[in-house]
Amino acid sequence: MSDLDQLTQSLARNLKRWRGERAFTLDALAARSGVSRGMIIQIEQARTNPSVGTTVKLADALGISITTLLDYEQGPQVRVVPADQAVRMWSTDAGSATVLLVGTESRGPLELWSWKLMPGERSDSDPHPEGTTELLHVTAGELTLVVDGVSHPVAEGSSAVFEANVPHTYRNDGAVTVEMTMAVSIPPAR
Repeated sequence: MSDLDQLTQSLARNLKRWRGERAFTLDALAARSGVSRGMIIQIEQARTNPSVGTTVKLADALGISITTLLDYEQGPQVRVVPADQAVRMWSTDAGSATVLLVGTESRGPLELWSWKLMPGERSDSDPHPEGTTELLHVTAGELTLVVDGVSHPVAEGSSAVFEANVPHTYRNDGAVTVEMTMAVSIPPAR
């Protein structure tokens, strides 16, 4: 079974499980997430591999991290995630990519990401639930962070924090690759 097949099967199993735990009907999850009922059915039947945006919307609507939605293996208090088990969530032919390094559910979902953005590329994000905070640290290049339509240059070695309940974009307007590490803190589902 390929990595993509495993990811599709894991997502199908976990989406069904978490939707059941939250007692959400298909229609309720569709309304909360903005993802169509038909798409949710296809995901739960492992007939499609949704976009990162769709997966984020579903995780947000369920009040869980993407880590939990993709892999529910709960282990001891210390969990080491080998590099080859980190989940590549988004990539482009030019070489831009995001990798979910590790995440947890304690006190609300918390995720740690590794990002690479090639010159001229961007990644747009829909608003996350109220109370979601993102922290990032640029290790190479200069990131243009756009939050609610306002651009903020974040130079190599600099960090930023923002409330992510508004549209936001990560953009590389420069000539060199941007590399950054990002943490996302999501409030627990109410």
